[in-house]
Amino acid sequence: MRILVLGGDGYLGWPTALHLSDCGHDVAVADNFARRAYDHEMGVRSLVPAEPLQVRVDAWREVSGQDIKMYYGDLVDAEFTVEMIRDFRPDTIVHFAEQRAAPYSMIDRKHAVYTQQNNVVGNLNVLFAIQEVDPEIHLVKLGTMGEYGTPNIDIEEGWLEVTHKGRTDRMLYPKKPGSFYHLSKVHDSHNIEFACRIWGLRATDLNQGVVYGQETPQTVRDPRLATRFDYDAIFGTVLNRFVIQAVLGHPLTVYGTGSQTRGVIDIRDTVECIRLAAESPADKGEFRVFNQMTESFSVEEIAKTVANNYHGTVEVEYLDNPRVEQDQHYYNVVHTGLVELGLDPHLLSNTLINSLFGVAEQFKDRVDLAAMRPTVEWRTASSPMRSED
Repeated sequence: MRILVLGGDGYLGWPTALHLSDCGHDVAVADNFARRAYDHEMGVRSLVPAEPLQVRVDAWREVSGQDIKMYYGDLVDAEFTVEMIRDFRPDTIVHFAEQRAAPYSMIDRKHAVYTQQNNVVGNLNVLFAIQEVDPEIHLVKLGTMGEYGTPNIDIEEGWLEVTHKGRTDRMLYPKKPGSFYHLSKVHDSHNIEFACRIWGLRATDLNQGVVYGQETPQTVRDPRLATRFDYDAIFGTVLNRFVIQAVLGHPLTVYGTGSQTRGVIDIRDTVECIRLAAESPADKGEFRVFNQMTESFSVEEIAKTVANNYHGTVEVEYLDNPRVEQDQHYYNVVHTGLVELGLDPHLLSNTLINSLFGVAEQFKDRVDLAAMRPTVEWRTASSPMRSED
């Protein structure tokens, strides 16, 4: 199968490309390197150094004998997008290429507008390019569990059967996103569903939980293949931040009471979910939705898990929550679709957390302590920018 991975230089795009290539698929990656530019803008960097994409591709060829084709360009450029798809002629397009940080989208008007223009317009250009080049191409789009918010009912996989005044219909599950970033993903989902319904496209929307972990069976084959490890308050995940704080002997910083519950997934399961979705495509005209998560934890539970697994003494510090979100809420998510396709999930374990401690220990001299403190305040829509060190 020919698979084009958009955003193939990113935290998840790169290991996904390696996993698909290792499974025998003909893979190409596309990127405009905006993610690396965000680091310069915000004055932060990945804990683990990420080699340039050309170096990574060359290293993969050395260790695997497999070639990965590269495209450089911006999906907001409609001409580039359609010409790239026409040149590679993929069977499947995996779309990671969006600004993916909620805090970044909430810095101010400029960052909110950029996030929505970049994400929504880029995704629309992909849809139009598929319709023009080959409507049989299967789009696998990375969404987010954050589209749903925290409703007081079970979260179904994308669709909900509703009975109202004696009549019943199947409709998209109502969304309650918590940031301008999450709103952009909601717009993407609606646009993709529309394209499937009107043009007969085939698409799988993967509403992904918070991803943890930094290593896959492919990235560990050579240090040059390593993916990112983000821990800062803008792009980092809470588990990464807790691991680094534990290694440095700092308190684990929990926002609010820590009762906020989130779906999570191991990075090894993320790349496998992409493979499963690609190899079992949606039907023509079908907008298929999977909730891509394996477990759910409260932030406080994650903090206690990290503290209990670290060999030293770890304290927990509760900070005022810069986000506008419910502390106490119901959270029950249906996530059976990918398991039915064959996913055998890795659950959060002592072994995984201990491996992250090892990564943090190895690169702890690269930690910027100030980067872990929240600087973006949801309630003000205008926050101070960090300058480069």
